[in-house]
Amino acid sequence: MKKLRLSALATGVEVAALALAGCGGGSSSTSGDAVSGSDGATTDTTGDKPYVAIVSKGFQHQFWQAVKTGADQAAEEFGVTVTFEGPDSEADVDQQIQQLQTALDKNPQAIGFAALDSQAATPLLQQAEAAGIPIIAFDSGVDSEIPVTTASTDNKAAAAEAAKQMAEGINHEGKVAMVVHDQTSVTGQDRRYGFKDYMEQNEPKIEIVDIQYGGGDQAKSADLTKAILAAHPDLKGIYGSNEGSAIGVVQGVKETGISDGELIVVGFDSGKAQIDAIRNGLMYGAITQNPVGMGYETVKAAVEAIEGKELPKTIDTGFFWYTKDNIDTDEIKAVIYE
Repeated sequence: MKKLRLSALATGVEVAALALAGCGGGSSSTSGDAVSGSDGATTDTTGDKPYVAIVSKGFQHQFWQAVKTGADQAAEEFGVTVTFEGPDSEADVDQQIQQLQTALDKNPQAIGFAALDSQAATPLLQQAEAAGIPIIAFDSGVDSEIPVTTASTDNKAAAAEAAKQMAEGINHEGKVAMVVHDQTSVTGQDRRYGFKDYMEQNEPKIEIVDIQYGGGDQAKSADLTKAILAAHPDLKGIYGSNEGSAIGVVQGVKETGISDGELIVVGFDSGKAQIDAIRNGLMYGAITQNPVGMGYETVKAAVEAIEGKELPKTIDTGFFWYTKDNIDTDEIKAVIYE
């Protein structure tokens, strides 16, 4: 089994992962009485505890629910109040910007932010900087010097690992395609270029014949997959760059009627649908991040920023490659979520 750059949070992740069962969808926040989410919960942001507002890329995917679990764990450990919100869709930049504005209006001591579009967020990040509110970027870096640190997976390295594994799966020869979640976030760009650059630099007999963008939406990614397969019936592999993309690719392959194992599908992230696809052979394997650890490190860094401590430029939260052969090991079970 291959272990790749996991931060030292395994015990906390295992405990926190147990709390994921029953998490619902939609924009949300933790419990209290001053900020409310669509689940009806509210949070007191005016009490004695420092207040950290977290704005993620979404809440509909299980990945973000896992990040929230880690953030809640750190909030309890460090004695801070945390709210956690995200847009209904990872394509909804306007909604995320409005949520960031709402967070700023609450005068938090720090903000955790995973940008859908780092350029669109720049004016609000400048507003936060002027107000002395430290920004902790997470998951996706921000194309700005304003964040005091970024807690994230090394997405280029992780995407390169996905490409390496796909190359081995197709015996280092043939046509492949990519379904990427977006072109505007740093994560989307890194997961595109990490995969693409690895193939171009290391696999001369592999040709990337198409790159499409599905916004992380399962249905759209499935439709894109079917169109790619119609145009390239001799395709050997497809890479889905996040949870929604990967599940959409699997669905598109199923609807096309391709036999199990005939086409190599490599994904990113986890979630029940991907876990099931890997167990039953529809997906060759996937990269899993450390989402609980990412949420934990974001809040921990926010607390340290509030206290005036110096932070590293980046906090690498790690990644793993998992397949049906190692999915039930303790190491992998600690960092996948369903």
